[in-house]
Amino acid sequence: MYIKRTLEKKLKELVNSFPIVALTGPRQSGKTTLAQHAFPDWRYVSLEDLDTRTFAENDPRGFFATHESKVIIDEAQRVPALFSYLQSVVDKNKKPGQFILTGSQNFLMHEKIGQSLAGRVALLHLLPFEICELAEAGITVDRYREYIFKGFYPSLYRTSVSPRDWYLNYVQTYIERDVRLIKNITDLNAFQTFTQLCAGRIGQLLNLSSLAHDCGISHNTARAWLSVLEDSFIVFLIKPHHKNFNKRLVKMPKLYFYDAGLAAALLGIHASAQIDLHPSKGNLFEALTMSELMKYQYHRGLPPRCFFWRDKTGHEIDCLLDIKNMLIPIEIKSGETISEHYFAELQYWNTLAGADPKKSFLVYGGAENQTRNGINVVRWDATAEIFKSFE
Repeated sequence: MYIKRTLEKKLKELVNSFPIVALTGPRQSGKTTLAQHAFPDWRYVSLEDLDTRTFAENDPRGFFATHESKVIIDEAQRVPALFSYLQSVVDKNKKPGQFILTGSQNFLMHEKIGQSLAGRVALLHLLPFEICELAEAGITVDRYREYIFKGFYPSLYRTSVSPRDWYLNYVQTYIERDVRLIKNITDLNAFQTFTQLCAGRIGQLLNLSSLAHDCGISHNTARAWLSVLEDSFIVFLIKPHHKNFNKRLVKMPKLYFYDAGLAAALLGIHASAQIDLHPSKGNLFEALTMSELMKYQYHRGLPPRCFFWRDKTGHEIDCLLDIKNMLIPIEIKSGETISEHYFAELQYWNTLAGADPKKSFLVYGGAENQTRNGINVVRWDATAEIFKSFE
């Protein structure tokens, strides 16, 4: 069963405006399925196929003579040299809708590729399912812990494989295939340990020195490896907002995983029931919420505008969402029953910023949307409503 992806609308729109659309995202997020479903009459070629890749590497002109227009090129980053030739091909035809490039790393971040395709390519990111996409397909769960354990990768909703088994194989495949392509990392076991240590720091301020020390690597190596995880859409960093109200602010970003299920598997969680008693429960719930906020923006072709705010005295807002030049404070609490202290940081921010409480939100682990103390309380599976309230 095909589950409709929100990004399909934006993909079709950009294909009608740009000669090339690049569709990137983590491995197994559904990029190929989306492209083929949206454009069933386009030719599909995969550079994962050895014969096709050899053809593209050895005879790029012949490759494009064979595949000259309306082509989906899967895993395009496997042959970086193609991008220089691609520039000539699209400049010759001078029409939109020539190529869709898909890849499991953010290959357009590389300087040479970016220069080759500047002005010719639109970039989209496809992440694993949003909760609202699953809901529209009739797939729902009663408690958020089920989604934290299972995650949102499409394969987990097409087969009966257990999340633990699937993620163990996913991590191994990712390390053996993608990591080797992005950076020449010789100690893959140490890199896997590094990834697990990142999962243990989910939702926390990023301290690279501590992370490097615990992994037994240098600070520079930790920074480089973190960039690998970012480029392949495993983790993302949320930067602190600069608004200080004459207060000293922390400068370190916070670390999150795009998929809470992957983080849970790396933490050794074997069943959803473990999450209720796990010391990282609150951090995993925060990661679930933050990834939903990121997905909502990416899947509508919007640049993500998520920040957090924390001063040196310990006051913190989990997420400041920049919408239409307004800073919307969002507090995230995993509890299923609302407690009055959940509102303390929002009330502090609203007083400090002179903000309207009606434009602040508490996302919690319960089942009802409501209003408390003038603040909007949003259930865990309805974060999309935060954006919709400003449309």
